[in-house]
Amino acid sequence: MSSNNKGHILWVDDEIDLLRPHIILLEQRGYEVSTATNGEDAIEMFGNNNYNLVFLDETMVGLSGLDTLSRMKDHDNSVPVVMVTKNEAETVMEEAIGRKIDDYLTKPVNPAQILAACKKFLESEKIAGQRFTQDYLQGFNEVSRRLFEPLTWKDWVEIYDKLVSWSMELDRHPGIGLEETLANQWRECNAEFSKFVEDNYASWMKPERDEDAPMLSPHIVDKYVVPSVREVESTFFFVIDCMRLDQWRIIEEALRPLYNIKVDYYSSILPTSTPYARNSIFAGLYPKDIQKHYPQYWIDGSGDDHSQNKYEKELLQKLMERRRLKLRNDIKYVKIIDTDFGKKIEHEVLNYTRNQLSAIVVNVVDMIAHSRSDHPILREIAPDEPAYRSLTNSWFKHSSLHGMLTALSTQKNIRIIVTTDHGAVRCMRGAKAYGDRDTSTCLRFKFGRNVKADNRNAMFIRKPEDYNLPQHNVTTNYIIAKEDYYFVYPTDYNHYLSQYRDSFQHGGISLEEMILPVAILDPK
Repeated sequence: MSSNNKGHILWVDDEIDLLRPHIILLEQRGYEVSTATNGEDAIEMFGNNNYNLVFLDETMVGLSGLDTLSRMKDHDNSVPVVMVTKNEAETVMEEAIGRKIDDYLTKPVNPAQILAACKKFLESEKIAGQRFTQDYLQGFNEVSRRLFEPLTWKDWVEIYDKLVSWSMELDRHPGIGLEETLANQWRECNAEFSKFVEDNYASWMKPERDEDAPMLSPHIVDKYVVPSVREVESTFFFVIDCMRLDQWRIIEEALRPLYNIKVDYYSSILPTSTPYARNSIFAGLYPKDIQKHYPQYWIDGSGDDHSQNKYEKELLQKLMERRRLKLRNDIKYVKIIDTDFGKKIEHEVLNYTRNQLSAIVVNVVDMIAHSRSDHPILREIAPDEPAYRSLTNSWFKHSSLHGMLTALSTQKNIRIIVTTDHGAVRCMRGAKAYGDRDTSTCLRFKFGRNVKADNRNAMFIRKPEDYNLPQHNVTTNYIIAKEDYYFVYPTDYNHYLSQYRDSFQHGGISLEEMILPVAILDPK
């Protein structure tokens, strides 16, 4: 398409002279129009030229419109074809749709119909992109202004929601030139959000919490799961490890036809790491209290996430006992960490409706994030945030999770609660950390004896008990990375700086890691 016209149209009609006023109108509006009066000529022209849109008469002398359509689609299926017909019979429309018609108009056509079809197929992306640019720049100024004001947790949820929505909308309009502007705004917002958390997090930990404080990890089961168990026959509690809000939006869009969905937001506790945040969800307690009351279920150290979440079922059972909930049968607990096992659970999931409470942990999203760092092919497939979202979309469509939720949507008197323990942030900047050989190895947080980092890059926790964190020994302190920083030890600094740059990590303070969805799904 040249820069001087909006698109090249082929109009095929055996009475093309009667359509001359429409053709003149299209040319005046910046479209280039070529014409043919029969199917044979149209197919030859279609094969020898690059057209952006075809208007095709359904009833012509010689080769019919439907046969012409089939031949065109065999040659190039990407060019949209609009069938123009006098025949409103349902069978004709069904056959046209079956042969991959893109749209149809009924004769006599008027100028407004023709222009609408052209804008739909030739200008819709440009028009939508222009509207998005206008709306985004207005919203950009509003968010920039709000960053200079005192903000509450609810304010930050609204800002994060806008950033996610803009990012996902920009995925649909690549190349309009706003990528760098939005990326800079993400960085600015995460810098301010880190200050907000650093200033307020300790107050969220107090028993007498301010009404502006967010709901936190230990509150999820009490707020959503316990009431559901009392209200419906069967409750399913899905925890998708390491799921960000943008990833939930992708899943939600696929589930909307099947469920009535209500979404709330909560904050992960710190560190935003599976052993802390997910244990806290299942126990209904902060890590310090799990260690105190259930030492047999708390594993100190910084090993892999799976080894430190062995007792989620037991912690959930203890929470049900503390709430004096006598279930009619044992809690069904499943953790999905591989595809074959996930498919097995997908085939069995309808049997779980006999249980009053089923808890299903899905570890795949977390594995996608970490595998991207470890496998060059995944980093090539998902080199940036839009591609990472696309990878999530591809996974979910073919996942056992999708199969389970589709099967459960057919059931009555069940409820599904879906949430996550933390999100992940794309780490782009390294920060030097200092500690002894016993210091934990996590990239976004560390604990140990006198661990240190620059306070511009990290939040320093000198008294873990004030943050409801375990006190491993008298000199234990924590450092939590802010924004998109990741910790690197001075030894072999440049090697590890390069190795972990541009990887998705969790454990720190960022909008993506801390502001999390809780969705309540009721089958339609």
